[in-house]
Amino acid sequence: MVERRSVLRGTAAFAAAALVGERASAVPDDGALDLALERLARTGPEYRGGLANHGPMAAEALVELRRSDAVAGWVERYASRLDPAPSASEAIPRAGWEAALGQRRRVADWAALFRQELTDAPWPEVLREWVPRLAPGFIAAATHGVIRTGHAARALAARVTPPRIHELAEGLGYWAASFTRLPESDAPAGHARPSEAIRTLALLPASERRSSGFITARLAGLQGFAPFRDVAGQVALDGDPAAFLSDLTETFARVYLENATPGKVITFVHAVTGPSAARLLLPFADAAGTHALMRYAWQAAAALYVAMGDRPGEPLGETDPPDPATLVERAVSNGDEHAIKLTEACLREDRLHPRPVYRLAAQDALTRLG
Repeated sequence: MVERRSVLRGTAAFAAAALVGERASAVPDDGALDLALERLARTGPEYRGGLANHGPMAAEALVELRRSDAVAGWVERYASRLDPAPSASEAIPRAGWEAALGQRRRVADWAALFRQELTDAPWPEVLREWVPRLAPGFIAAATHGVIRTGHAARALAARVTPPRIHELAEGLGYWAASFTRLPESDAPAGHARPSEAIRTLALLPASERRSSGFITARLAGLQGFAPFRDVAGQVALDGDPAAFLSDLTETFARVYLENATPGKVITFVHAVTGPSAARLLLPFADAAGTHALMRYAWQAAAALYVAMGDRPGEPLGETDPPDPATLVERAVSNGDEHAIKLTEACLREDRLHPRPVYRLAAQDALTRLG
């Protein structure tokens, strides 16, 4: 296995090193994240019957927001609601792993497999191998699998430590155990940008929508909705991946502002944080993995809109969004895990592709959540 993977060392390792250098000078590391991950390693990936454990993701986001001083207290308050970590029961074989995809009861078995994978090969190589395998299940656990993996990868790009390796195994394990494919045809990739394609989407009729339950349950109507099958292939994948993701996150920040009515706020938060997490994995993906991240990040966000949305976002008029420092302080004070993660994602996207809509979306979520 290690010999077979040796051919993968080039691109992913170089990209990881570049990202490490960039972030090492940007975000000070005082050890708060490792302490938080050690505390959260004793908790399971879900709690209260299916809610995702956001602890590791929000802790890493706080560090990225340069508020590591707030991490320990936040984690202790949040951890009190979590369930203990499940135990592994049966090893998942490296040959034949496909049969265990989507078996949520085997989440601990999947995490154990990835701990072994990360023992046998450098973590960028593990991501390079597994991102194209898991990307078709981008919607898994309402995108929490890919989000958790993305935060873990960024943390490792800054510093490699045992708690961060463990967290990457947990993120990948959750993604694999909750793996879910949305309907799609085998049509070739289209020519539209996400901001163009969204205006062509047919919405799930009201009679086929579910108004309550987990996000994943509310997506069930898409299985029999024929117009959705061609959605994944509507966007062009041959351009700059970073520009594609900027267009995608800007589009769905607008969608958030148009559709985040009571009962749908968290749904449309994930239409931004999910695609934004794909960006965190780009440095560790080869061409196949990059195209898969683009295709399925779009499909996942579009699925949330088709199943639960009403209006595509419109261009904004004259706006005066809050400054980043104000949003950071509000996120820390608010304390809601979704608000923290969305604020960090929006500020990151805004730095790369400055648009008022990102800060306006974060401001709205900080008002509605917590």
